[in-house]
Amino acid sequence: MDIPNNKTTELPEDVKNNMYVLDHLFDMQYGKALSRDVISLIDKVYFRSEMIGFEGQEYPKRNNPDRPLIFASNHSGMAFPWDAMIFVNRIHELTHYSSDAIRALTAPMLSASVLMNPYQIKYFWKKVGGAVDATTLNFETIMNQNDFNVMIYPEGVPGIGKGFNRKYQLQRLSTSMIRMSIKYKTDIIPFAVVNGEYINPYTYSSSFMNKLVNMLGIPFLPLGLITPFIILFPWIFYMGFPAKLTFVLGKRIKPYEMTDKAFEDMHYDDFKVIGEKIHEQMQAELTTAEQKYGKQPYKWKEHLKLLFKNFKHFPYTVPIGWPLLFAEFERVRLKKKDFTSPLKLGWGSAFRIILQNPMALAYYIPLLGWLPLGIKGFRKVKDPKPNKS
Repeated sequence: MDIPNNKTTELPEDVKNNMYVLDHLFDMQYGKALSRDVISLIDKVYFRSEMIGFEGQEYPKRNNPDRPLIFASNHSGMAFPWDAMIFVNRIHELTHYSSDAIRALTAPMLSASVLMNPYQIKYFWKKVGGAVDATTLNFETIMNQNDFNVMIYPEGVPGIGKGFNRKYQLQRLSTSMIRMSIKYKTDIIPFAVVNGEYINPYTYSSSFMNKLVNMLGIPFLPLGLITPFIILFPWIFYMGFPAKLTFVLGKRIKPYEMTDKAFEDMHYDDFKVIGEKIHEQMQAELTTAEQKYGKQPYKWKEHLKLLFKNFKHFPYTVPIGWPLLFAEFERVRLKKKDFTSPLKLGWGSAFRIILQNPMALAYYIPLLGWLPLGIKGFRKVKDPKPNKS
């Protein structure tokens, strides 16, 4: 772990003792294999992501070489976080997994239960390196390394569960990223996610229902036309519609230039005032990006053309096949520890995958499939004891 500028012994004791979270369960080999075998295939054919302003010389570089940049974006409401998975994957591809890449601070609830890990792959978020639980201590810790940049969704859980009626309405921003930017004099790199709201469109939020599912380890329950079908067909739980995800780079923000006070002399109201200015900028950029890139959220002709062009990979290029794709990936890469052999995804492979991964069949059993999935999925995830040496 590359610690910027200061020696480990000079770190605050709590941060020094917490540095292990950055490497705990993280497996770069696993993450690269996931990108190659799974996420890139889904993205190329299904989500068809576009990166506006990130390529070549435009890619953000650190203003403070000793500290990571803080990437910040709007949440795409009421959907499984496919937009975040695709964005992190694209950034890793663009930067070739260098220190310009990112790792995300995410709601701890994402890692708290097996169900919230994609297709119930245990420790998924932490293994791929895309997620560190968003706590104050973890944020402080991640700012004291220099191996990668940081990504945060400052709207938090309210941004995920805001409902389709408030799509593209940026919710209140957490002041944590402002605090860290000012404390470490590093820039915030805002970007807008467009069309992510259409991954699960026309769904709405209920505070009462959200409180109920929170007890099951689920951050929110999307209420819409497909909600009853989630109960009937378990594979729909993780699915998303083929929204053409577009990520638009915004104007770099320098919160430490928005105040004359030293960080130690600042109070909550000082950070709040700066936060309102940042909110105004990010909302304006999001609105502009939505007006420019959000008029055809699906681009069906493009999507269908790519489906036919990549027909040899069907059904793994559409959500009904994703349980099999992830199950085969887990079997080969995690259980067999084989990171070199290509996954065998040709015609007829679906039947073989189900035979070799019997649990995957549960996703396709109406209603009753939730029995084995629920028994496994609603378990709390207990991380193995970390090595803090």
